[in-house]
Amino acid sequence: MRKSRGFMLGVFEKRILGVKLGEIVKIALFIAVIVIGFNMRYILSAVTGSSTPIAVVEGYSMFPLLREGDLVFAYKPDPNDLHVGDIVIYRGVDGRLVIHRIVKIVRMDDRTYYVTRGDNNNAPDYFQFGGKPGIPYSRIEGKVVEVNNAIFKLPYIGYLSIWYHNLFKR
Repeated sequence: MRKSRGFMLGVFEKRILGVKLGEIVKIALFIAVIVIGFNMRYILSAVTGSSTPIAVVEGYSMFPLLREGDLVFAYKPDPNDLHVGDIVIYRGVDGRLVIHRIVKIVRMDDRTYYVTRGDNNNAPDYFQFGGKPGIPYSRIEGKVVEVNNAIFKLPYIGYLSIWYHNLFKR
């Protein structure tokens, strides 16, 4: 006996305007991935609390741990959760982002300052302190994410951003 297929058609057998529903789902998922990709920075900002949840390493001040083109992730910790040895992203006096390690914490006048230095540099970032004993918490954009005491980074991915910015700087 033959069964009626009427409303019992399988989900992927249904057609809308001559296109299988499965193909429509694939296209919708592809579009969703593209939209999420373009908005990833904003999504991560909301999740991490950091205005800079993703950063690209430029230069060699943190070599060999971080290399130019590495992509790192950060979150905004509580000021008391920053310790000597942590790698932070902070806004320099010129407005550029700097990724360096905290080498000393100074508490003065009920405020906390973080003395930073690149692993490959000979001296702390005194020129970035703006006459203060270190970087104030207000300029810390985030703490670089670690997994099992290892920096979570994506090597070489940041070169796309570096090339893009260099292309349009001119």
